Amino acid sequence: MDAPKDVEITQPPSDTVSEIQFSPKAEFLAAASWDNSVRIWEIQNNSISIGKSMYSHDAPALCVAWSTDGTKVVSGGGDNAGRMLDITTGSVSQVAAHDAPIRRIKFVESPNSSPILATGSWDKTIKMWDLRTSNPVMNISLPERCYVMDAINPLLIVGTAERHILAFDLNNPSTPYKTENSPLTLQTRSIACFLDKNGYVIGSIGGRVGVHYLKDQTPSKNFKFKCHRSGNNVFAVNSISIHPATGIVATGGSDGGINFWNTEIRSRAKSFATMPSPVTSINFNRTGDLFAYAIGYDWHKGYKFSVPTDKKTIYLHTVTPDELKKKK
Repeated sequence: MDAPKDVEITQPPSDTVSEIQFSPKAEFLAAASWDNSVRIWEIQNNSISIGKSMYSHDAPALCVAWSTDGTKVVSGGGDNAGRMLDITTGSVSQVAAHDAPIRRIKFVESPNSSPILATGSWDKTIKMWDLRTSNPVMNISLPERCYVMDAINPLLIVGTAERHILAFDLNNPSTPYKTENSPLTLQTRSIACFLDKNGYVIGSIGGRVGVHYLKDQTPSKNFKFKCHRSGNNVFAVNSISIHPATGIVATGGSDGGINFWNTEIRSRAKSFATMPSPVTSINFNRTGDLFAYAIGYDWHKGYKFSVPTDKKTIYLHTVTPDELKKKK
């Protein structure tokens, strides 16, 4: 596994990045970081990045997302607040509040509806927010703290502490239409909806990934596999991103490695290493020809292993067709 010759982002955050997300409409990348900041870069040809904007939380920024029209960036933080940057005006406002840190945030509106923002918190709730009002339009109780969340309308999938998985239909999101335990035996760390919205890919702290369908008639398609392991060392699968055209599943782990998986034929398409720092978040852009990954210490070994020389940054990787094929 050779380290890729990728391009480092300009002026990266000063602390570990918790989440990165590309805009669904243009070549912009947003990052939430433990230095309390949310930053946005414009990505030009040859992966040249230009810083465009930045705003801050009063505590670490833990998650970030874009609106479907690409005009707004939202983030959640350890300050229990959801904040929003309007790209067109440059204004920043608080748009959500919880009783504990907001761990996940997503826009869940369909193209013909008003913008609805979903926030998942360690206070064991998901709240739905109409950005035209200051109070949530819906408050959904969870069995435990929200750890992971993803949405592709009409599917909203949520994973909590104690391995609970809840699937919601956004046409009627007041109660989950399916509740189950994670197919993986250890704590949930990452999740992503299938592009066809029929299931999800899930990663755990135990170096395993599960491919899981929600329909009961397709249990034979469900499977699990090991990854991000080295000998007896097991590493968390910190982030999952699915290629928008091919469905290739990318995983980034605490081992500092990145894998591309062809789950249809249950084979690894590409494997490459980054730095001796964990990969904390990954994301394909809207066309799938650019792949961003953030590295930095993720505390999986505790505070004693955090050192000032830990590399904390974001890299941009140009995706080639060969990387999306079955590994020979």
